[in-house]
Amino acid sequence: MNPTPTASLTSADDPRVPIVVDLDGTLTTTDTLVESVLLAVKHQPSTLLALPLWLLSGRATFKTRIAERAAGHAAGDAWPYRSDLLDYLKDQKARGRRLVLATAAHRSIADPVAAHLDLFDMVLATDETRNLKGNAKLAAIREQVGADFVYAGDSSADLPIWLAARGAILADASEAVSRQVKAGGVSIVREFRQPALGVSDWLRALRVHQWLKNVLIFVPLLTAFAFTQLHSVAVVVAAFVAFSLAASATYIGNDLWDLQADRRHPRKRNRPFASGRIGIPAGVAAAAVAMLAALGLALMLPRAFLWLLLIYVALTSAYSWVLKGYVLIDVLMLALLYTHRIVAGGAASGITVSLWLLGFSVFIFLSLALIKRCAELVSMAQDGVESARGRDYRVGDLVVLWPMGVGSGLCAVVVFALFASAPEVATRYATPALLWLVAVGLIYWLARLWIKTARGEMHDDPVIYAIRDRGSRIAILAMLATVLAARYLHVGTATH
Repeated sequence: MNPTPTASLTSADDPRVPIVVDLDGTLTTTDTLVESVLLAVKHQPSTLLALPLWLLSGRATFKTRIAERAAGHAAGDAWPYRSDLLDYLKDQKARGRRLVLATAAHRSIADPVAAHLDLFDMVLATDETRNLKGNAKLAAIREQVGADFVYAGDSSADLPIWLAARGAILADASEAVSRQVKAGGVSIVREFRQPALGVSDWLRALRVHQWLKNVLIFVPLLTAFAFTQLHSVAVVVAAFVAFSLAASATYIGNDLWDLQADRRHPRKRNRPFASGRIGIPAGVAAAAVAMLAALGLALMLPRAFLWLLLIYVALTSAYSWVLKGYVLIDVLMLALLYTHRIVAGGAASGITVSLWLLGFSVFIFLSLALIKRCAELVSMAQDGVESARGRDYRVGDLVVLWPMGVGSGLCAVVVFALFASAPEVATRYATPALLWLVAVGLIYWLARLWIKTARGEMHDDPVIYAIRDRGSRIAILAMLATVLAARYLHVGTATH
């Protein structure tokens, strides 16, 4: 959004009048202190126990201790900057205007920000002796900058500074704050606003599109052809909702855990938390509500499902926080998590999951997980990058991962073919020979995914790609139709 002047104030627009800029919520769309706490806990978990003691010692001491623990992890390029305000400041800098960064954030955060942006002539920030907020910040500005300045801020804590300033720049300030600034006789030089937070932002934060993966919970119901039993269907629907809410809670936790890494990723940096569209406290609250709702639903289902849901949360958290950084262990975990959904669906519906189904799911999901990694490595190779950030993979690993992934897919086809030939299948299917057509369909579909990966056309999530890809949809629907035909239609010489 391009900034537009809301009022004209010649003296405030004079290039000789410095602009003093706040950091948290103004220059950035996040709270650097809250993120620093997360960084400190992430890299030194013992920090969590010390937080209450540091708070009792005062805000300045608290910020200093957090800064010491987060030192080295909060680089200047790791924050989501407000692009419209930044463009305005660059224009003012080009006009020869003096710019000052004045923030309640600790100096260990402010200095890297100033160095990264290369815009500011001076930095005023919190240190161990004083917390530079409100009147304390105003005193520092008057001492170091003078009485004539324009102030850019966002919250009610900035009111004393705005009321003493020559002009005000508002960055997503509330209507109440804006009215107080105007009532104080301060002219608003510029006002910057992001689009209002909407339902779509929360849907993205909860990753509702990823709920499609939890459709696997219905697999035992479908393979047992029990989809006409309304009670079983209702129970599995409740299990699906519980699993999806729990998954959303873990997705939010993962996004908060990987905030700074996501901001360096070309696509993930646009996620609601990485971009600062949704604040960290709101994210924590949403995750807690989603998890409580999931557990509440699970308590109404068979006890085995509740335990499997808890195990899923533990496994996916371990994957997000630790295991995804280890080569091969991460793809094995993904395959197990997909299979875990099928087992949970069986526990909810009371249907025993066959060893055939478990073996097939482990191999096919291992192949899909390896597609995900190979797609990332192919993209890196095209960009001239040799190793993945935050993951123990290199472009050279493709020579191992590629045959391993294709082999896993073919193993899934072999398991399915053995299942089609098993004696018990002849008693359950009207025309079991039709299942061999499904095996052919699997070969085509998996080969198609691997070819798309080789061409660099694969989405970083093959499940999402398969849903969006027309050819994949046709292949999957054809295979499902063939399974139903094999179950219910008598073709040729087939007998009961």
